[in-house]
Amino acid sequence: MTSSRPYLVRAFNEWILDNDCTPYIVVDAGVQGVQVPTEHVANGQIVLNISPGAVRGLVIGNGALEFSARFGGVPMQVFIPLQAVMAVYAKENGEGMVFGSEPGSPDPEGPGGRDADNSSEQGQNGDRPSGRPTLKVVK
Repeated sequence: MTSSRPYLVRAFNEWILDNDCTPYIVVDAGVQGVQVPTEHVANGQIVLNISPGAVRGLVIGNGALEFSARFGGVPMQVFIPLQAVMAVYAKENGEGMVFGSEPGSPDPEGPGGRDADNSSEQGQNGDRPSGRPTLKVVK
């Protein structure tokens, strides 16, 4: 089966807008093909407002999400493979969805992945390596 992520991103985006809220996405900026303003990337992630007032020409296809926007007054075409979308949520109340890995999608900690050099290391309490992307509440 194909990935459910593009369908869910489109559905959550529409649902958030229908409820008069602002859709935001969390993106893993380290995924190959991601084109975002690197000066706004923090801890390997970027949070983007994808509301109609913030972006132009938003297209959520089956393989990628793209739009044009201004960052600090500078126009930019943003391109995000959908496997890099980690979450979609409403800014006002945090309602939305965090995505896990799907069958057939590349494992960022697997052989040849971003964390291949330290994939066997453990954090202080036996948790995952610190190089793995994490989500934090944005208010």
